[in-house]
Amino acid sequence: MPAWGGKGAPVIRYVVRRILVSIPLIWALATLTFFLIRLAPGDPVAIYYHQEIDPDVMETIRARLGLDEPLHIQYVRWLGSLARGELGISFSHHRPVAELLLETIPHTLVLTVWALLLDLVVGVAIGVVSAVRQYTWVDNTITVGALFVYSMPGFWLGLMMIILFSLHLGILPASQMESVGAEALSFWPRQWDRLRHLVMPVFVLGIASAASVARYMRGSLLEVIRKDYVRTARAKGLPERAVIFKHALTNALIPIITLLGLYLPFLLSGAVVTETIFAWPGMGRLTIDAIFARDYPIVMATNLIAGVMVVAGNLLADILYGVVDPRIRYE
Repeated sequence: MPAWGGKGAPVIRYVVRRILVSIPLIWALATLTFFLIRLAPGDPVAIYYHQEIDPDVMETIRARLGLDEPLHIQYVRWLGSLARGELGISFSHHRPVAELLLETIPHTLVLTVWALLLDLVVGVAIGVVSAVRQYTWVDNTITVGALFVYSMPGFWLGLMMIILFSLHLGILPASQMESVGAEALSFWPRQWDRLRHLVMPVFVLGIASAASVARYMRGSLLEVIRKDYVRTARAKGLPERAVIFKHALTNALIPIITLLGLYLPFLLSGAVVTETIFAWPGMGRLTIDAIFARDYPIVMATNLIAGVMVVAGNLLADILYGVVDPRIRYE
């Protein structure tokens, strides 16, 4: 029975089975992170240290944070809290980690969703043009340009864009999610202000992936347009535009859907650097600050979310296969 036929029971069973299989994987990832982060040099209570502070006070702080207990006891306590849906209290912010994540994750999602749209739209469009114009100057230019963009480090590109568009030209803001005093603006001027702040971080985060998608799209489309059914469509006298977009492109998108599942966590990890460069108040910047502060609860929580996104991204890609190709079955 096709995956997206009359009944969706095979799809539901497939999703449930994948989720159940993913639970031990996420647990193993979280466990590995728990022990590795505690092997890293540094002491979480060092942020409270002062030369005049009483050593007994430091030990009291350590006890309140639960760091005076043996490592296996800390692990069991952490698992118990996680089972209850609790992510702990931040060492540096003195607030529940869940509250901090609820404040920062929406900002990161705004950045990554726009970057993903840029990635797919630009990457697919350039890949199609490159494949249709194979071995022409257009194809050669796109190939060289894609390799050049893909090889550029994100932090370098971000700094160059800040120097050019913010310092020299002054047309785009260099940091933060909105300007100082933007909360006093009316609705549409405030949205325009936020859009201007989005341009550079979204471009930096999405353009390298778009170059990669363009290369995959080109190779996949070149393989598909050599198939017999595409030759048959051309022999029937169909316009080239209809042959490409109606018959070839749908099947050529299947490898791109695989990349979509991988790019979701990739963009999240890339947001760590991008948010730091542009002072974007998202989860990536929160993670960097937590790493330097040895804030174990935040690092554990963000790493757990990254693991869930990897699983969710791959699951989403597998399900979207059925949308693009009805021949795929989930029974």
